[in-house]
Amino acid sequence: MARMLAGLAMAGAIALAPVPGLTGLAHAQGPASVADLADKLIGGVVNISTSQKVAQKRPTLPRPKAPEGSPFQDFFDELFPDQKDGNDTPRTVQSQGSGFVIDASGIIVTNNHVISDADEIVANFSDGTKLDAELVGRDPKTDLAVLRVKPEKPLTVVKFGDSDKARVGDWVMAIGNPFGFGRTVTLGIVSAIGRDINSGPYDNYIQTDASINKGNSGGPLFNMDGEVVGINTAIISPSGGSIGLGFAIPSSLARNVVDQLVQFGETRRGWLGVQIQTVTDEIAETLGLDKARGALVGDAARGGPAEKGGIKAGDVILTFDGKPVAEMRDLPKIVADTPVGKTVDVVVLRKGEETTVQVEIGRLEDGEKQTASNDTTEEPAAEPEKTDKVVGLTLQEITDADREAESIGEDVKGVLITEVAPGTNAADKGIQPGEILVEVGQEPVATPADVVERVDALKKEGRKNALMMVSTKTGDIRFVVVRIDE
Repeated sequence: MARMLAGLAMAGAIALAPVPGLTGLAHAQGPASVADLADKLIGGVVNISTSQKVAQKRPTLPRPKAPEGSPFQDFFDELFPDQKDGNDTPRTVQSQGSGFVIDASGIIVTNNHVISDADEIVANFSDGTKLDAELVGRDPKTDLAVLRVKPEKPLTVVKFGDSDKARVGDWVMAIGNPFGFGRTVTLGIVSAIGRDINSGPYDNYIQTDASINKGNSGGPLFNMDGEVVGINTAIISPSGGSIGLGFAIPSSLARNVVDQLVQFGETRRGWLGVQIQTVTDEIAETLGLDKARGALVGDAARGGPAEKGGIKAGDVILTFDGKPVAEMRDLPKIVADTPVGKTVDVVVLRKGEETTVQVEIGRLEDGEKQTASNDTTEEPAAEPEKTDKVVGLTLQEITDADREAESIGEDVKGVLITEVAPGTNAADKGIQPGEILVEVGQEPVATPADVVERVDALKKEGRKNALMMVSTKTGDIRFVVVRIDE
């Protein structure tokens, strides 16, 4: 690349103007060498090799049959013995990844997917030492794991840095074991921060063009001060090799998880107990927000922190513990990092007005168990009234017969949608027959008449759209904006 730029410059095709604030050739070309830095850090990076015994089922082949009375039948019987059930043959599968030492006592950080389901884990050090590693704890949600080895001599230790200080364009260095080639050093820059690649609820990756390949997983991403600002985790590539799209878990997220795994052997995340949805521009306009921001609450878990604190379905959470919620995906990360038992202020938008509620944060792991075991028994629904049609929806009260026939949960309240007129805005928004209309304009509805009355009231207010809360038969809630002036 340098040669190409030089040729173009000599030909007069490009005039390179100086960038304000940057002087000197080193700034233009990057660091002259990272050899000293790599030499200091490489001893703290380890190769993680794992083995796992898996059952391998051999294909069952039909035994050839010779003509009756043929002398070759004995030959076929010997060549193709009976293949009975239980012919699984165990075999050992080996894989490799990377990790790094964060404590001289033998604490190593790596990716969960590197050691997942492993029967044996071995840490291979740069001086040739091989040590058996035991699993301290792992967290599938962030794809992190902590291992422990028992060293016989001092280990090289690397330290976490502050990934929040990383900027797009900063130089970073990855060290790992791509394709089994140990202690490989690659150099690049921070290409982007805060990337969401839909791999989990806490996606907030650092994107880098420092080469990351298979086997780099779990290895460190260093800044130029020799601090770990990320844990290399994923690549996007049609070929399986690096095309410059590598992703690292930021140290600001990893440190808290690693500390909890070391201390407790498990994570202890904060839990709010809400189902949330993205606030679109359309929803923001309907709610009177100046712009799309915050997290729209679809439902609050019964007995959970949010319900106890007074958060309701239809609220838009704008700030949490003093931290602004710019978009929906920010909230789970903020809540998870909040200490269990802490009481925080939550600012919500409710029916056009901001209000502050106080919530005592629970523990996510306990909340998941509570949600799974909640009793959903409710009082039976009232007798049905006549069917009504509004904004393209044919509506009916939910009867006991409906609940049984349609497998509608007892905890699902609202009005049953029996038909959706084709070509209407409601159909375009994906509303389906069999779903339940729970709220219209942030007001609960229990009968078709309630829906008609609510839509008429919104029209009189000059509204063109209505925010509707729609539930599936199993209670999964979402909000849609439907035109009511059609």
